[in-house]
Amino acid sequence: MRNLIIEYSRTLRGASPGEILSFLAERHKDKITFSTSLGAEDQVLTDMICTIDRGINIFTLDTGRLFQETYDLMQITEKKYGVKIHVYFPDAGNVEKMVHDHGINLFYESIDNRKMCCNIRKIEPLKRALEGKNVWISGLRREQSVTRTGLKLVEWDETYQILKIFPLIDWNESQVWDYLKKKRVPYNELHDKGFPSIGCQPCTRAVAPGESVRAGRWWWELPENRECGLHQNND
Repeated sequence: MRNLIIEYSRTLRGASPGEILSFLAERHKDKITFSTSLGAEDQVLTDMICTIDRGINIFTLDTGRLFQETYDLMQITEKKYGVKIHVYFPDAGNVEKMVHDHGINLFYESIDNRKMCCNIRKIEPLKRALEGKNVWISGLRREQSVTRTGLKLVEWDETYQILKIFPLIDWNESQVWDYLKKKRVPYNELHDKGFPSIGCQPCTRAVAPGESVRAGRWWWELPENRECGLHQNND
């Protein structure tokens, strides 16, 4: 696997996101999958994927606590591109037990509680979504937060045993929005209301001018803790 990472890192260095996606689609076919949270970056990649190869699997995680605007965008996106976004849900029994034992808004009480909630609502469904796949495409960018500055274009995710690629890793926010506007790609209405990053409703808020892109996610915690566990730089 190390040799493959080195090969892909060299081959894809300097390539555009579209060239990266074409390269992966050609070599991995039905073993490639793209995880979308329907945020701005993910909508860029969805547009590219649907232009390059609609056979690439697209999935999302429905935690049960998303914004209505996110559900609306999901339907709009499927209709516009003629694709099906595969939705993975958390295990109902695990959610029921967690809420019974710790309360409906347990995540505000401690980092451990918040990570427990993320694990049940996101991590477990993600494991199912990645089963049988060789390559995981993600819309993360280095610029987004202090927890993502160390990302590489090509990584091996030890947790999920899968090759992980970040086609937009070097893009800045202006490039993302220039693409969305130019291509008329549908995006979440909350972005126009001060939400640069959108996740679960109780864990996401609008940010003030000058605040970082991730300032509205788990805002009651320190910046270095503001990840749900889906994306860990464990290369």
